[in-house]
Amino acid sequence: MRLVFAGTPEFARTALAAIHAAGHDIALVMTQPDRPAGRGMKLQASAVKQYAIEHQLPLIQPASLRLDGKYAADALQAQQAIANSGAQAMVVVAYGLLLPEWALHSVALGCLNIHASLLPRWRGAAPIQRAIEAGDKQTGVCIMQMDAGLDTGPVLMRESVAIADTDTSTRLHDKLAALGARLIVDTLGSFSQLNAQVQSTEGVTYAAKILKEEALIDWHQPASVLSQRIRAFDPFPGAHTVLNHQTLKVWSASALTEHNHATPGTVLRLHADALDVACGQGALRIHQLQKPGGKRISAAEFLHSQPVTVGWVLGEASH
Repeated sequence: MRLVFAGTPEFARTALAAIHAAGHDIALVMTQPDRPAGRGMKLQASAVKQYAIEHQLPLIQPASLRLDGKYAADALQAQQAIANSGAQAMVVVAYGLLLPEWALHSVALGCLNIHASLLPRWRGAAPIQRAIEAGDKQTGVCIMQMDAGLDTGPVLMRESVAIADTDTSTRLHDKLAALGARLIVDTLGSFSQLNAQVQSTEGVTYAAKILKEEALIDWHQPASVLSQRIRAFDPFPGAHTVLNHQTLKVWSASALTEHNHATPGTVLRLHADALDVACGQGALRIHQLQKPGGKRISAAEFLHSQPVTVGWVLGEASH
């Protein structure tokens, strides 16, 4: 099938590579403009752009697709490029730009989207993180025919996967990226035989974009909730707390079911390879942390390099 592909991050690159390897004709690739990244804030090409350049695929990077907006010239160029591509369908994967009505109807077979949840649960920007944060036991991928709503279109294909108790957003992302790539290839290969299923009006939830301020650990919450949030916010934005005026990121922790009357945030016990911290309910055993400007280190390394005393309270400015 002759296709336009619109996507930006690694999740999208995985799908593009699978579609390309399956022999589909990629007539045009659309990705977001290069963005400043890293400590030097140098302009960096998206993962999709890098793939397109490596494989000499036609590429455009419009700043917007709105014909009546600030970047109307970019949108007009994109509209013309799609019209001239001869594509039958468009595959949209974590593109990052809203598709206006003209784009949704710019190809004969419409726009197909890979969405990393079991719709209608977790419509929106951060379905992987929100599924882990909520303690969901399973999630999955849907291939959806896009409409004007937010992830409301009919579903052509879906498949579920279990969420392990140790899954971080990074690990689950990689599982779902591979699954999504396989499902979109299957969908394109059997498109004419598929019957799109209208989404249920029950069980709708929204996966709001992750904000940095969400990652501050509130020790008054149950340990089970904090454990889920720590995994959900790995790698971004990284759950964090404060010790002696220092921000500490917590990358790995497990919830302990116990009863204690300590102030939430209190260091209860020190082990050779972990430290236990009181929560609103239960306690959190911390296994991996990160100091400002440093790398991820084990709790054993942290305790060796940083004096910590039982009774100290994390989240307070000083002791």
